[in-house]
Amino acid sequence: MLQITLELCWTQLGGHRPEPAFAIISYGKLGGKELGYASDLDIIFLYDDPHEQAPEIYARLAQRLNHWLTARTGAGVLFETDLRLRPTGERPHGELDRRLPQVPARVGVGLGAPGAHPRALLRRRRGRGRGFRGRAARHFATAPRRAEAPRGGAAMRRKLLEGHPNRSDSFDLKHDRGGMIDIEFVVQYLVLAHAHLYPELVANSGNIALLKLVGKTRFDSGGRGGERRLSLSRFRRYQHGLRLNGAKYARVPPAEVKDEIAATLALWRKVFGND
Repeated sequence: MLQITLELCWTQLGGHRPEPAFAIISYGKLGGKELGYASDLDIIFLYDDPHEQAPEIYARLAQRLNHWLTARTGAGVLFETDLRLRPTGERPHGELDRRLPQVPARVGVGLGAPGAHPRALLRRRRGRGRGFRGRAARHFATAPRRAEAPRGGAAMRRKLLEGHPNRSDSFDLKHDRGGMIDIEFVVQYLVLAHAHLYPELVANSGNIALLKLVGKTRFDSGGRGGERRLSLSRFRRYQHGLRLNGAKYARVPPAEVKDEIAATLALWRKVFGND
């Protein structure tokens, strides 16, 4: 859908070349191949074009592309988008000229430019950005580093938890402790910690596939990777079913997923050392 929308917008814009030198880079659920029924699109836009009017041209393209994706019509809306991964954060107009040293796609434009936290770099994939993945994210993820629990991991997790309080008696499949975000945090840390030894961990895969790969590393000496993948799969099945039925929150009685919660918290403690 993104590819088709990009091509149509460029055709209507009357661009100066047959195809735009423009990339859509996806993060979040889209980048991690885990898009759900209520997910928005976490995306940024990059261009690499020496044309003297390139900033203006691609800013218009980015704005038109976002408008087409989010416009409400009689048939509904294609997708909600989240373009706040630009360096200017919540400001409505991001920088139009953002240089990326040593990356072929040099400039971030318009509504989104690369300024994402390293956690996001692991949940990205290219749209039309050959070279971005290889020269930026892969280089970062496979750099040698000590495999120690990151100091900011627990603090970042607390911040996310505080941002999504659950005052009900139900278990929030995504946000509560022992849920999907805990698994995602662990997987992304393990990729950062071990990708220099196991480059296959940087594959363009979702978390379930990455859990399977993690099971082949020295970390998963207990051989419980299958149990963790089963937990994440069950969480997702519940989430998809609830969203399809129009539920505002993906929440279930805790007793229904008590084993999955326990397995997830055990994994968290093994990696980060505490709850």
